[in-house]
Amino acid sequence: MTDMHAPEAGKAGRKEWLALMVIVLACALVSMDISVLFFATPFLAVDLEPSGSQLLWIMDSYAYLLAGLLITMGSLGDRYGRRRILLIGAALFGCVSVLAAYSTSPEMLIVARALLGVGGATVAPSTLSLIGNMFPDSTQRRTAIGIWTAGFAAGALVGPLVAGILLEHYWWGSVFLINVPVILLLLLVGPFLLPEFTNPDAARFDLIGAGLSLAAVLPVIYGTKKLAEQEVTTVTVGAILAGLGIGYLFVLRQRSHPDPILDLELFHSRRFSVAVAVNTILQFSMLGMMMITSQYMLVILDIPPFTAALWRLPAILTLIVGLVIGGALVRTVAPVTLIGTGLAAAAVGFLAMVWTTPDNALPVMLVGSSVMTVGVGIVVILATDVILATAPPEQAGSAAGLAETSNEFGGALGITILGSVTGALYRVAMTEDVPAALTPEQRETVLSTIEGAEKIAHALPAPLGPSLSDAAAAAFTTGVQWASSIGGALLVVIAVLAVVLLRGIPAMPGSGPDTAAAQAPDLLPLGEHPSGNGGPVRPR
Repeated sequence: MTDMHAPEAGKAGRKEWLALMVIVLACALVSMDISVLFFATPFLAVDLEPSGSQLLWIMDSYAYLLAGLLITMGSLGDRYGRRRILLIGAALFGCVSVLAAYSTSPEMLIVARALLGVGGATVAPSTLSLIGNMFPDSTQRRTAIGIWTAGFAAGALVGPLVAGILLEHYWWGSVFLINVPVILLLLLVGPFLLPEFTNPDAARFDLIGAGLSLAAVLPVIYGTKKLAEQEVTTVTVGAILAGLGIGYLFVLRQRSHPDPILDLELFHSRRFSVAVAVNTILQFSMLGMMMITSQYMLVILDIPPFTAALWRLPAILTLIVGLVIGGALVRTVAPVTLIGTGLAAAAVGFLAMVWTTPDNALPVMLVGSSVMTVGVGIVVILATDVILATAPPEQAGSAAGLAETSNEFGGALGITILGSVTGALYRVAMTEDVPAALTPEQRETVLSTIEGAEKIAHALPAPLGPSLSDAAAAAFTTGVQWASSIGGALLVVIAVLAVVLLRGIPAMPGSGPDTAAAQAPDLLPLGEHPSGNGGPVRPR
């Protein structure tokens, strides 16, 4: 049951706000591990010598396992205790961080990153669902969600900054060891500050449904990744079709199961569905941009890690500005206006990178990322609050898992799709520019990754080396320009859809636990409630 230590009925007290700081720290750590390798990649590439495909798997395996298990782990938290699942996941996360730090091969690091994803999946939904338990008052809850959102987004943005500082003095494994003291702090104070919540009416856990959810996500991700790498084979297409087929079976099981992992009735709410879609596309674009710009600054512009990390600060500051704007206007401005404006700003920031060249890359990327994160900050508080407020308390873990899944899955897809598009176009552009004097092994290294091309170029004498370096920079820039076009176009599309589908929903003033939902009824056919009982969706 929910353990609320508040000074007055319906209000959170000092203990809840201290507990919020703890779970925000845990959430920031989970999101930071998505981006912490952006600056470490060139260093581990030299040490472990992964192939281009292995390098992407090192980057992505964490986020994919995280995304594939979030709903399942959120459901486990509802059944067996959200604090318990959070602390178990934190312990696993800390242990595997040590394993990742001392990996001696690409395969070992890929496995370690995947296990980190499992640990992160047990931590992330519990952090968000516990907010619903600790802050029943809608105004306090929105403030708490704003802080949580800032922690989540800041974790992804601060990851490269932390990595840059560590890489100036230590080896690449230090970006994983930094997790350990934070995890120890969480394990020490979590049992005393965090409330426990268990759904007393929960049925047996649907193990088959959990397996189907993961089995549906991973083949689609694998196939999409290979298609983006221009590997159109029977296995690639078969993996996507198999994943979609398993996903269909998962949906059928959730509709018929008496106690589903994911209540699909939630998607009957137009607000809920749009909020999930908006979160997914925002993270797709933001994480994709971060990976591209990090790689560009380190490899093409040859900026030291710490200096490159400092260039991230404007985007962090503008994210905070966006969060403040969104939090201040959410009670007086209609959601359609806030979401449309924020998505438009994010699209403008991303599309600005289409004009990237090796000569103007740094200012273009700084302006583009800063404008984009303002838009992200404006939108994410409202989108996350909508997802939580729509779900009943006993399903908050599942809803939080879905909210986190949209974030992590979108971010992972952004890294994979935009990274693969950039890499594929780089290889196409470089094919005719590889010097004939190179050995077959050197040629393969040059075509595999931009890091490999620069490594070979630095070992060649003038004018061959500088010429190869310039050609590689031009080829990679072409990939960046096309990836920016794709990300920006997706933001424009989701902005138009959000504006069309959210018309008529008013602003969300009020301070009671049910006010937000009462002031912002869902746009359902004939005003139906997802449960069929009629009336607006509201937290219960």
